[in-house]
Amino acid sequence: MLFSRSWVPAAAGYAALFIGILDIVRGVIPHFRRSRVILIADVFPGTATTLAAAASLLVGVLLVMLAHALRRRKVRAWRAVVLLLPLGAVVEALRWRHSTTAAISLGLFVVLLLNRGEFHALPDPRSRWRALWNFLALGVLDLGIGWVVVSVHPATIVGDPSAGERVQHVLLGLVGMQGPVEYSLDGTADLVYYSLAGLGALTAITTLYLALRPERPAAALSGEDERRVRALLDRHGRHDSLGYFALRRDKSVVFSPSGKAVIAYRVVSGVMLASGDPIGDPEAWPGAIRRFMEEVRRHAWVPAVVGCSETGGEIWTRVAGLCALEIGDEAIVDVAGFSLEGRAMRNVRQMVNRTERAGYTCMVRRVGDLSEQEREQIRAAAGSWRGTESERGFSMALGRFGDPADDACVVVTAHKPGEDGKVSPGGDIRAVLHFVPWGRAGISLDLMRRDRDADPGLNELLIVKTLQAAPSLGVTRVSLNFAMFRSALARGERLGAGPVMRAWRGVLVFLSRWFQIESLYRFNAKFRPFWEPRFLVYPTARDLPRIGLSALQAEAFLTVGRLSLPFRGRRRPGPGSSPSGSTPSEGPLPVSP
Repeated sequence: MLFSRSWVPAAAGYAALFIGILDIVRGVIPHFRRSRVILIADVFPGTATTLAAAASLLVGVLLVMLAHALRRRKVRAWRAVVLLLPLGAVVEALRWRHSTTAAISLGLFVVLLLNRGEFHALPDPRSRWRALWNFLALGVLDLGIGWVVVSVHPATIVGDPSAGERVQHVLLGLVGMQGPVEYSLDGTADLVYYSLAGLGALTAITTLYLALRPERPAAALSGEDERRVRALLDRHGRHDSLGYFALRRDKSVVFSPSGKAVIAYRVVSGVMLASGDPIGDPEAWPGAIRRFMEEVRRHAWVPAVVGCSETGGEIWTRVAGLCALEIGDEAIVDVAGFSLEGRAMRNVRQMVNRTERAGYTCMVRRVGDLSEQEREQIRAAAGSWRGTESERGFSMALGRFGDPADDACVVVTAHKPGEDGKVSPGGDIRAVLHFVPWGRAGISLDLMRRDRDADPGLNELLIVKTLQAAPSLGVTRVSLNFAMFRSALARGERLGAGPVMRAWRGVLVFLSRWFQIESLYRFNAKFRPFWEPRFLVYPTARDLPRIGLSALQAEAFLTVGRLSLPFRGRRRPGPGSSPSGSTPSEGPLPVSP
């Protein structure tokens, strides 16, 4: 495209931001309006080309908001500016003031038209109607409140203005202009003026926010998409222990052009958040990643991947040009090499033996082997032990239990015999583990819950019984928990660790008082696993805070009006441990869709 430049959106955005800040300063500090510095804004499409000269503060705020949308290439922001610039030029030409402003406005208008292709980010289709309803609702409310504000001081009103004049005064006041109603006291006139201008600013700002906010599509996995994802998992599910979690039905998917690979994601707060590696043929992963990035560019989202493997991270960074940060390690146990013998397993062996002597027994079964009554009993028990009201999980949790499509999952239950010494199948449940398939020869921990009144050591018993029963299920490897910053904790406690590494470990140990960081590492290490590093993939360092907040929202640790502590009772950062034994982990509530 002629004169097309990728830097145009950013330049336009920063110019609008600069002008907006100057307008805000001029609106807040009246004597500063005549400063020679502020005269710079007069040759740009600022206050004079929008609402009115008296609405400097409001327009400044709107320009600042519009600047962000322009930098993010929002098509609605482009449309607003393209409509605004010629209108402002015509107004200035008719008023015979600042002819330079009119010329620059028309010149910028032409540049934006020629660079139309640079502004392609699509908004939320629902936000248009929400913005319209917000404008209408607040507009009616503004008229009512404005009428009261204008008429509440009848003793200071000069003359007897008609109802039409009062309405006109309200309408003009909402856009920052003086109306026909006059007051004998300057204090009353200022109070009415700023009250109406504030109402108008609130309406304009909220409406513009709704019109330009990032898209938040309702994530949903359709039946056809689920069928295609399951087919890919059957052929290539062995590549990633997190692959099965792509079947969460509150995720969306994007396929490669060949259909041989797929990426599951959810959009949260303008971040297109994927989890784990792409599913399918690794040779088709680049195609799926390119499709993913196309969606990112179309909607001006921020791309991020939580918990991808080293191989997946290398492909993401090479194909998409992103950065990678190691955030922890996944504990994976090789079933063939697991044994309770030896000094290293002494603590686990003692806890398992003590728990078994207390009368606990375990059952390891495929979900497909359970009766409907047993499924309901397990679902009810696990739900009653959940420690939070909100449903948690995104990257490492399935979010349901007992669905007929998940019959290949493995459920491990711990039972305490009744007074007669017998254990009824599905009854007397004191703890539950739920694993999802990891290819044909692996399982991956989904949730771990137990009765808080149960004896210590029950989590260790469940895991040991799972590993011992794994060969009969055809399972050769078991993915347990995800330990955040495990390598930093391990390196920081080694002999010869540097001051920086020791200081970082000290911070993590301090945070472990509230978050299960060190305890997860210690618990996982009991089973002598090998560690698989997991990474966060992101565009730039300045995007990390936003990505972190979106990840907390996706995992339901951060919700509107309340903050839940991360790693306390989530699925992958599974069981913590205490000197007296293990403590329960609370994964997402298992519900049948």
